[in-house]
Amino acid sequence: VQLQAFGGGLVQAGDSLRLSCEASERTFSEYFVAWFRQAPGKEREFVSGISWSGGTTFVADSVKGRFTISRNHIKNTVYLQIHSLQPDDTAVYYCAASSSRSDYLSSFNRRSRHRYQYWGQGTLVTVSS
Repeated sequence: VQLQAFGGGLVQAGDSLRLSCEASERTFSEYFVAWFRQAPGKEREFVSGISWSGGTTFVADSVKGRFTISRNHIKNTVYLQIHSLQPDDTAVYYCAASSSRSDYLSSFNRRSRHRYQYWGQGTLVTVSS
């Protein structure tokens, strides 16, 4: 499965942005999908994830209330809506998918980049103050 993340750009603090992760194969609809981000000089961190059905979502405490994840099976796409962007949100945002039906149930596992088999190339979000 190939993932393509897009939607990033240069925005101002307070703006909103919607990132998209589009997959090449329909099996994507059966996978748990997450968004990670990596700021300059920092580790890649989990920000949000969504189950294959879309019925269960997770958001990191650091971005709760501003980040919303969703998916559209018809379009084979997962979205990350970001509101009230802050300079600290500046990072490359990656989408990732896992075929495991159980890993995401563990907080440790879903936050671990090594549990994901498929990765997009990343999309850069730059927030100016």
